[in-house]
Amino acid sequence: MKVTDVKINGIVNPVGFALPDVSVSWRVADAADQKQESAEILVAADAHMERILARKQGRLDCAGEEIKLTLAPRTVYYVQVKVTGNGGETGESGVAFFETGKMNEPWSAQWIGQQPGDTFHPVFEKRVRVAGPLGKARLYICGLGLYEAYIGGRKVGDELLTPFVNEYRYALQAQTYDVTDMLRGDAVLSVLLGNGWYKGRLGYDGRREIYGDRFALIAELVLEYTDGTVETVATDESWTYRGSEIEYSDIYDGEGINRLLYEGGKNESRPAAPADIDMRLLQDRRSLPVKAMQKVGVREVIRTPRGEAVLDFGQNFAGYVTFHAAFPKGTKVVLRHGEILQEGCFYNENYRTAKSEFSYTSDGREEWVRPHFTFMGFRYVCVEGWPGELRKEDFVGKAVYSQMQRTGYLETDNPDLNQLAENALWGMKSNFLDMPTDCPQRDERLGWTGDAQVFAPTASFFMDTRAFYDKYLWDLHNDQRAHDGAVAYYLPNINNTPGGSSVWGDAATFIPDALYDIFGSERVLREHYPLMKDWVDWITKKDCEREGGPKRLFDFAFTFGDWLAMDGMTPQSVKGGTDDAYISSVYYYASVRKLGKAAGLLGKEEDAKRYAALAEQVLAAILREYFSPSGRLCVDTQTGYIIALHFGVYRDKEKIIRGLRERLKKDGYRIKCGFTGAPLICETLAENGMERWAQYLLLQDGFPGWMHCIRLGATTIWERWNSVLDDGSISSTSMNSLNHYSYGSVIHYVVRDIVGIKPLAPGYSRVRIDPRPSREIRKAKCSYLSARGEYRVEWAAKEDGSVDLKVLVPFDCEAWVQLPDRELVLAAGETKVNYRPACDFRRLYDWETLLEACRKDDRAMAVLKEKLPDAYARASGGDPEDLSLSLQDLRGMSWAGFRAEDVEAAAEALFALEA
Repeated sequence: MKVTDVKINGIVNPVGFALPDVSVSWRVADAADQKQESAEILVAADAHMERILARKQGRLDCAGEEIKLTLAPRTVYYVQVKVTGNGGETGESGVAFFETGKMNEPWSAQWIGQQPGDTFHPVFEKRVRVAGPLGKARLYICGLGLYEAYIGGRKVGDELLTPFVNEYRYALQAQTYDVTDMLRGDAVLSVLLGNGWYKGRLGYDGRREIYGDRFALIAELVLEYTDGTVETVATDESWTYRGSEIEYSDIYDGEGINRLLYEGGKNESRPAAPADIDMRLLQDRRSLPVKAMQKVGVREVIRTPRGEAVLDFGQNFAGYVTFHAAFPKGTKVVLRHGEILQEGCFYNENYRTAKSEFSYTSDGREEWVRPHFTFMGFRYVCVEGWPGELRKEDFVGKAVYSQMQRTGYLETDNPDLNQLAENALWGMKSNFLDMPTDCPQRDERLGWTGDAQVFAPTASFFMDTRAFYDKYLWDLHNDQRAHDGAVAYYLPNINNTPGGSSVWGDAATFIPDALYDIFGSERVLREHYPLMKDWVDWITKKDCEREGGPKRLFDFAFTFGDWLAMDGMTPQSVKGGTDDAYISSVYYYASVRKLGKAAGLLGKEEDAKRYAALAEQVLAAILREYFSPSGRLCVDTQTGYIIALHFGVYRDKEKIIRGLRERLKKDGYRIKCGFTGAPLICETLAENGMERWAQYLLLQDGFPGWMHCIRLGATTIWERWNSVLDDGSISSTSMNSLNHYSYGSVIHYVVRDIVGIKPLAPGYSRVRIDPRPSREIRKAKCSYLSARGEYRVEWAAKEDGSVDLKVLVPFDCEAWVQLPDRELVLAAGETKVNYRPACDFRRLYDWETLLEACRKDDRAMAVLKEKLPDAYARASGGDPEDLSLSLQDLRGMSWAGFRAEDVEAAAEALFALEA
C-alpha cells in the first residue's frame, strides 16, 4: 500500500499561503486491501515527526480532513498520513509540509518607490551581508505592478508574473520564497518591476493605472543563523534603484528590452522614496504558482506571400517565445503574435488594440532572451529584423499557466473527438493563468464569471482545480462585499460596477457546488458559503424591493442571456433568441437550490428550510409565467428546453422532452445554443433518452458544431461557432477569440455519458460506470485521478458485436457498472468483463437515420438511388430540411410521393450494411 499525493488545501507543500483552515487530503495506490479500516493524520513541528502538534484518527476522508491547529507566522509544519486497510495492510506517506507566511504579523519593511518624476522601469537593489552560517532564509515580498527578484543575478524561484492578478482594491498578495541556498556570502538582492495589471493598460477603453500610478516594492529578507540569531533586511529608504533595460511592458501590448537603453547616458543609482500604499492590503498569497509549464517547438518556418518570416508553432497557446540572440550590436528584433493566417499572411486584427509584440535590441552579447512582464496568446509569430536565416532551434515557445496537477486523460478511436479534447485542454491551459479568463490574446483577458461557471466541471476533470478556484472565489467575494451581494461580470472588476447578470453571477453558487461534488470536501462549501448566500440574497432583496412586492422571478437586471447563440437576430448577434428573464429565473431557482443543499450539508438547518421554501416559490412563479396550464413550455428554443430539463423546471417532463425533440428537428438537428445552452445540451439529451442525438450534435461536422471548427483547423476552442468561415477567413474582428474555452465544456458530457464515468457521491467515492459505445465511437480509454484515487475505464467493440470492458476502481471506492443485461458492483481493483450491448455496432443504419448520414456513404447512396430515387435526389441536393429527414419520416410522407413499402424495402437494404 502506498499513501501518496498528500496535499494541504489542494496544494503540494504550500509555502506562504493564506490558510483560513488546514485540510489534508491524500490518495492510496497499489493496495491489496480494498477498503480503509482507519487512518491517522499527524502534524509535527519537525521533519522527524517527533514533536506532534496535532493528531486525527479514525475512519478519515482522504478527499479532505480538517485539522484543528493554531498556526504561528513564518513557521514550517510537517504532515504525515498513515492508513490501515480492512485486511490489516498498512501504509504511510512521506513527510509533507506547509509553511505559513507572515499572516497577521506586522511588517518591519515599508513600501518604497521611485523619486517624483521618475517613470522608467526600475530595478531596486540592496547589498546583503551574511554574518555567519545560515540555518534558514526567507524572502517575503510584493512588488507592484509585477516583480521578479534576483540574488547575485540569479532569479528567485521559477514563478512568473508575480504577485499575479486579483482585485487590488481589496488585497495585495505577498509571496514567500526559501532563499537559503542562494545566500553563500555577501550578495546583491535586486528586484525588477513592470506594469502588469496593476498599473498598465487594462480593459476595453485603454485606461491605464486603474489601481495605482507608481511602481512600488515591499520586502523582508529574514536571515536565521545557526546560532539562533535573526536578522531582517527590509525595504526602506536605504535601498537604491536605477533604470532597467526594459523600455516598456504591458499585458496587452507586450514588452521591449533594449540592451543599449542607457548606453552613453546616465543610469546612476538613486535613493528609494517612500511609497504610499495601504499596509492593511497586504495578505499572504492565495494564487497558485504561475510558471512556464510546457515547451512548444516551432513546427514550420513560413515565408508568406507578403514576404514575412512567420513561425508556426502548430498550436494556439498562451505564453511567450524565448530565442537565442547572437546578433551584431544595435540589431533590433521584433516578434509579433497572431492566432491565424489570412490568405497565407500574418494577421492579428482580432487582437483589436493589443499590439502583442516583444522587441529586443542587442548590445552584441550572446544570450537566450525572454520577456519578463507580459504574455501573449498565439500560434503564429511574425519575426522582423532577424539577421540571417531563421532556424527552428533558435526559438522555443513557453506555455504559461497556473501550476495544477493533471488528472484527466481521454482517448477514443475518433481522431476528431481526440482533437476536441486536446483543444479544450489547451483552451484551459491558455486561460488558467491565475484567473479563469475568457481569452489570452486581445485587449481583454478578463476573468468572466459566466465562462468560469460553465467550464468548471470540465476543468476539474483535466486538472486538480481546488486551490485555483479557491483563489478565484476569494477574489469574487472580495468584490461582491463592496456591491451588496451582486456578483461581478468579470474580474478584475476594473470599472467597479455591481454586475448582477444571471448565469454569470451564478458562478457564486455553481462553482462551489461543483467543487464539492467533484472533490468531496465540505471545506469548499464552508469557505465560500458567504459568497453563495450573498448572491442569492441580493436577487431576493431586489425582487422584494420592486413596486408591487416580490414576484419570485429574476426579471429585473441586465443579463447576457444565451450569449452568442445561433438563434439570435443575425449570425453576428451577441444574444440568442431565448427569453432573458426566463433564463435568469431558472438560474435563480438553481442557485437557491444549491445554496439550500450547502446549508443542509453544513448543518445550517434554518437556512436550509428557508431556501427550500424559497426554491418552491421561485419554481411556482416560473411555471406560472413561462409554462401553459397543460405543461407546455412557452419558450420554444433549444436552450429553453435544455435548462428546463437540466434543472428540473417543468410540470410535465415528457412534454418538455417532446418539445425538445420537435425543436431539434425544426432546427435541422443543428445546435443553436450559446454560452448558456451549449455546455449543457449534450448531457441533457443523454440524461433524457436522446443519447443518439447528443452524439450526433457532438460529432456532426456541419456548421455550427464542434467538429466543424476542427475541420477548419482549430487547435483550441473558439469564442463563436462562426469565428472562422468556411473559406478560412475570420468572421469578425470586434469580438472574436480563437482561444475561448466555454464550448469546451462538452468534454464533461464525453467523459460522463460516452466513456461513462458518473459520480454518485461527492468526491467520486461511488460512481456509475455506464459505457455508451456507438456506431461512431467504438473504442474509448479514459483515466481520471479523482480526489480519492484513479478510475480507469477502457472499452472496445469487437467484430462479433460484443464489447470488452476494463474498469479500475481506486482504494476505498465502489463502482456500479451498468450493462444491458446486468449490473455489477465493483470494489477497489481491476475488473474485466465482456458483454453484448443493446445496439449492434455492425449495423450502420436504423429508422432514425437521417439522409445526411446516407449522403456521406457511397453504399447508402447507391441503395437510395436504386430503391428510393426521390430520397436519393433529396440527399444529393443538400437542402438542410431534406438532409434532416429520417427514414421514419419518409415512411410517413405519402403526400410527397413516398410509398411506405418502397421506403421499407430501401430501409431493409440499408440495415444490412455493415461498417
